Amino acid sequence: MIPAFWDSSTLVPLCVHQQSSAAARRLLRQYSIVVWWSTSVEIRSAFERLLRMGQSTPSEHGGAIARLERLRKSWREIAPTEDLRMEAEALLARFSLKGADALQLAAAITWTGNQPKGRVLISADIQLLDAARQLGFQTVSA
Repeated sequence: MIPAFWDSSTLVPLCVHQQSSAAARRLLRQYSIVVWWSTSVEIRSAFERLLRMGQSTPSEHGGAIARLERLRKSWREIAPTEDLRMEAEALLARFSLKGADALQLAAAITWTGNQPKGRVLISADIQLLDAARQLGFQTVSA
């Protein structure tokens, strides 16, 4: 299986039934998961928001958390470092990214050893995909 950096926007549909869930499952059969250290927090935030908005039931919410825990056992996580933070800050000056997306992209760069050319980054966020593409990542839109 090919390792790829996954943004949280592509992992939520693996845990919660959404329009993009089938596409996300197809990607999971092709790519192993590498994530940023706080990805599970972002995903849990999405779950809580769906529950508060009445778009998921308590039962669905519990199932989503269980699926996330199963995913976490198989993914590789990039830990925070001072170099990663400095990279994220530099990315904010270069690209139109939100802070969390700059951290995601800096983690992806760290994962590649600063050699992103040809490495895969999967996201549903157009701005993140555009910045990653400009840096040399092979991008996959989910």
